[in-house]
Amino acid sequence: MGKQCEICGKKAMVGNYVSHSNIKTKRRFNPNLQAVRQQCEDGTVRTINVCTRCLRSGAVVKPLIKSEND
Repeated sequence: MGKQCEICGKKAMVGNYVSHSNIKTKRRFNPNLQAVRQQCEDGTVRTINVCTRCLRSGAVVKPLIKSEND
């Protein structure tokens, strides 16, 4: 899988570096992706690549951490 959010589909965009003398060269704007453990609806846990916008909006359900004392 490439650099793409698995929730919203956000992926890299292209643009230009612009120097002081106005020379333009190509560049990429990559999304801020984080590898996060997600709990699926059937209870399984898997790791997905998610952008920080989806993390902040609550689109990802994180699994509960079970401690050894419980």
